[in-house]
Amino acid sequence: MKILLVDLETEWRGGQNQALLILKALNARGDTAELVATKGSALGKRAAARRVEVHWVPRRSARISAALKIFQLTQNGSFDVVHANEAHAVTSAWLAGAHRRAAMLISRRVGYPLTKSRVALARYQAAARIVAISQWVAEQLANSGAPKEKLVIVYEGVEIPALPSRESRQRARARWGIPDGIPLLGSVGALLPDKGHELLIRALAQLRQEFPECRLLLAGTGPSKPALDALAKELGVADEVIFAGFVADIEVVYQALDVFLFPSFFEGQGTSLLAAMSYEIPSVAFQCCAFAEIIENEKTGLLVEKGNVDEIANAAARLLRDKQLAQTIGKAGRQRIAEVFSSERMVAEMSKVYRE
Repeated sequence: MKILLVDLETEWRGGQNQALLILKALNARGDTAELVATKGSALGKRAAARRVEVHWVPRRSARISAALKIFQLTQNGSFDVVHANEAHAVTSAWLAGAHRRAAMLISRRVGYPLTKSRVALARYQAAARIVAISQWVAEQLANSGAPKEKLVIVYEGVEIPALPSRESRQRARARWGIPDGIPLLGSVGALLPDKGHELLIRALAQLRQEFPECRLLLAGTGPSKPALDALAKELGVADEVIFAGFVADIEVVYQALDVFLFPSFFEGQGTSLLAAMSYEIPSVAFQCCAFAEIIENEKTGLLVEKGNVDEIANAAARLLRDKQLAQTIGKAGRQRIAEVFSSERMVAEMSKVYRE
């Protein structure tokens, strides 16, 4: 089986992590998986480093360049499936007429409704399969006009890590100057308004009344950083909020945390939430989007009212206060990820879709 995966995103996010997992797994077992990517992209670099064949296109006019590249690569029926992994890739694959020479597959990771224009809908109607990363995303697609008979759900997955040793946890915490015994909350994700980091800083200010040494570590970059920095100063917690920036070895963040907070308002699924749970970190998210498909409330994590700072603070306090509860939820969360959201399961289900 020969797969051409197209991803024109330049930054490294959850969708690009999933793409790399698929590329590595397919090639390792004897299928052929190649990538069309923009020059200098994070995914392209990581794929090339793992000996995946990468077909580079320039960043400028990337969609048109990618369309020409896809047309050239698929002209002689060289690929069985063309997999468009993000929105720009969908446009390029459709413009290239990939659906006329291979099975075109579209991954959809966001819950925004499809644009109602004829051209926008035509791209999805041309697909052989539309892969939604959650039931919630599938519902948004169906409600906005995507052909229901082509929809399939494949949850994103993460590799199940070895649990950190005491020594590795100490080293991870030392990286940000956190001694043993200091409660450390954390979140991983781009610093954007809809990611809800403002709420975490406000919750931290509340939590410090009971846990005066509590810290908050935010891993990620984005345009909201100056506003978040200003808010931390305004609330008197500037010294307790750690802006870690982009962390390439992201596992170090998870190794350091006591509680993971995921306050995103609008998320198709949430790879960083899956990763945190896989590290046995008790996690808190909003009762919205696809989070109830991941977290079984009070069993594998805690779900709180969307946008409610008090509930975020109370949930975090419960987990810091009750070590047994935190441990029980953490272990159950890791088991949940291993059973339903592992990278092995994701790759197996994607392979099944490719073959169909």
